[in-house]
Amino acid sequence: MNTPVVAPFGTWDSPVTSRLAARDGRPPDSVRWLGEELWWAEPRPAEGGRTTLMRRAGDGVPRPVLPLPWSARTRVTEYGGSAWTGAHGPDGPLVVFVNESDQRLYRWTPGQEPRPLTPPGDRPAALRHADPVLPPGRDEVWCVQEEHFGPGPQDVRRAVVAVPLDATAAASRAAIRELAGGRFLTGVKVSPDGRYAAWLGWEHPAMPWDAADLRVARITEDGGFAEARTLCGGPGEPVAQVEWSDPDTLLVAMDRTGWWNIHRVARDSGTVTEVCPREEEFAGPLWRLGSRWFAPLDGRRVAVLHGTGPLALGVLDLETRELSPAAGDRTEWTPTLAVAGSTVAGVAASPLTGFDVVCVDTATGRTEAVGTPHRDVVDPAYLPRPRHRTFPSSDGRSVHAYVFPPTNPRHRGGDEPPPFIVWPHGGPTNRFLMGRDLTVAYFTSRGIGVVQVDYAGSTGYGRAYRERLNGRWGVADVEDCEAVARALADEGTADPRRIVIRGASAGGWTAAVSLAVTGTYRCAVLYFPVLSLSEWAAQDTHDLESHYLTTLVGGPEEIMERCAERSPVNLTDRLTAPFLLVQGLQDAVCPPVQCERFLERVRERGVPHTYLTFPTEGHGFRDEETLTRSLEAELSLYGDVLGFETKDVTGAELPR
Repeated sequence: MNTPVVAPFGTWDSPVTSRLAARDGRPPDSVRWLGEELWWAEPRPAEGGRTTLMRRAGDGVPRPVLPLPWSARTRVTEYGGSAWTGAHGPDGPLVVFVNESDQRLYRWTPGQEPRPLTPPGDRPAALRHADPVLPPGRDEVWCVQEEHFGPGPQDVRRAVVAVPLDATAAASRAAIRELAGGRFLTGVKVSPDGRYAAWLGWEHPAMPWDAADLRVARITEDGGFAEARTLCGGPGEPVAQVEWSDPDTLLVAMDRTGWWNIHRVARDSGTVTEVCPREEEFAGPLWRLGSRWFAPLDGRRVAVLHGTGPLALGVLDLETRELSPAAGDRTEWTPTLAVAGSTVAGVAASPLTGFDVVCVDTATGRTEAVGTPHRDVVDPAYLPRPRHRTFPSSDGRSVHAYVFPPTNPRHRGGDEPPPFIVWPHGGPTNRFLMGRDLTVAYFTSRGIGVVQVDYAGSTGYGRAYRERLNGRWGVADVEDCEAVARALADEGTADPRRIVIRGASAGGWTAAVSLAVTGTYRCAVLYFPVLSLSEWAAQDTHDLESHYLTTLVGGPEEIMERCAERSPVNLTDRLTAPFLLVQGLQDAVCPPVQCERFLERVRERGVPHTYLTFPTEGHGFRDEETLTRSLEAELSLYGDVLGFETKDVTGAELPR
């Protein structure tokens, strides 16, 4: 075995290139069984960031079947979710999908040209669709429809609608029937006997994890909804997912006790019975419509995702309440489960394996990754093993974090501790997924440590932890990140002189505030961040999050007062350290106007910075070239500020 070569941290030779990391980004999604075939949606960064559909037919070989330039992706609520559904008939698969560029519904059979089912909006992508389902026995598709009817980001109407499959609505909306309305709602789940429909809904100012409720309606003979009513959920007991157990009983993941646990709900009486009371999560935040953390296997057993932090796959017996672990070494599963017989399909990963489509036979224990042929994109020796740790923070709080040490079999550092990147996640109601992340490995394999912080407000650790951020966004998250950074420095894991911070969206907000107020970080990288509370809530952001600050910060008076204290746009007089700001110009969640206001004040102060923009990108980058360039610019900044030479990167030099 070769002796590792001593080299300065940050300069180690690495096989993890920026392009390799860019291609390894978003996981597959929206897994479905069409008869005996397994289908799913798969992002393609190398094809402009589009999403294709994959089909695994009888020969077991997965193939992309949705050709260029089509892309199955919905922008409903801007975060989207399930964008396709299908059925397997005598003539082969029938697929209905939302096309990304125009947000129209299309009917498609492989080998033919997709045929539009809905009309174009008055403006590009003004009429959007999501979470479709093909109700049995009806020649139509039911889905969520979102109409942007005015110039403002909150000028939006939503409804569950029925769209004919014969394309009569492609030219006229008159053929589309409204089934249920509401400010926010999910697609419907039809009961096994076809007589009832169930869905979730919530209203401003709540986010879904605050107050989503379960609604049920009787399906009439002509396909309408009648006698709609709320069964359970709402403030204090939000529902994250609903499924039918049998025609008379529903299963929900509901947070009644401080944890999202599985409950039975009687359709007629609304009686709720907790099935498996545990201090762990069986669901997560409903950011994307169609998320599925559990799926009934039969009348007695349910495939579930559960855990504290990472979610593993298990099988829950509804009668005995016994929870059995599923076979396999995948330790993190995303909410897109699909069931056929005793087989559960989903998307899963581990710290050493990327997210892939995985099938688990619950009868035999056989587990198989079916999405792509197995291969190690890089030698696992270059992949860091995350260490889950808790650190003390302010007010006696503890904060969860995952530490990724520098990892490279060919190199080691000198006697000094390595530089470290502190990385708060976006959301902020979210958490980090513990699957292989080549963006993390891009840094750790070069000798830069990474710590991902599940700060106060993160999901996966119960409601009490999630609500620690209420009223304290820009305070508690900043304190927690700083506490982790200082703890790593005090114990000698990180060099206190070479700690930086990076974040995207809400994580970009935390990074920007941290850079201004703590003095802990040498520089920051801000991806499409929130930069001004008052403008973001009042006029800049989209409908879903337009009242989010009511929980995170407070009412209108508190927002105005705390905006002055916390918003990065008002803290530029305290900024001295350099930063890189990266923004997509099509971003409707954190629009570029926020960056422009912020930079105008920064330029007056003469703070070194670089501003990278990408004209075709929205909130969350998808294109390989965008991801590659921004990652190289980030490494270049770290090298410039921390004093090491970067190799094979297209830098974005800071103005002097």
